[in-house]
Amino acid sequence: MNGKLPQSVLFCCDHNAVRSPMAEGMMKKFYGQDCYVQSAGVRNDLDIDGFAIAVCKEIGVELSRHRVRSFEEMQQWGDDLSGFDLVVALSPASQRQALELTRYFHLTVEYWPIMDPTGIGETREAKLNAYRQTRDQIRAKMIERFGPPTKVQD
Repeated sequence: MNGKLPQSVLFCCDHNAVRSPMAEGMMKKFYGQDCYVQSAGVRNDLDIDGFAIAVCKEIGVELSRHRVRSFEEMQQWGDDLSGFDLVVALSPASQRQALELTRYFHLTVEYWPIMDPTGIGETREAKLNAYRQTRDQIRAKMIERFGPPTKVQD
């Protein structure tokens, strides 16, 4: 990957409750104000996931104030897809939706196959481990794609 930071990036997944908010939060933490970052889901029928909040807090990323939103709501609230340089889909359904919505714009849509941790693990610890795997997959892809974090970690 090229390591060049886009001016704006939209992360998307199925519900905007786990993977895309994790990616949005990490992107903001790692690259600061160098890039405008948002996230959206194909649907917005869930709240932000508590396990996602917990595993991101472990690396200093705050997600508890995240409000889930769909592509449709995002556009209603004034964030037009055509304004993003890059759309990163973290699930097959969001990739299809992003490609459908961006076919009229010259936008780059990338697909990062990130594991959906929901429903994995019986115990709290097993669930947290699944979410940590997802978080670490996103972090690894992000650093591979955009280079090492530019913002000093606190």
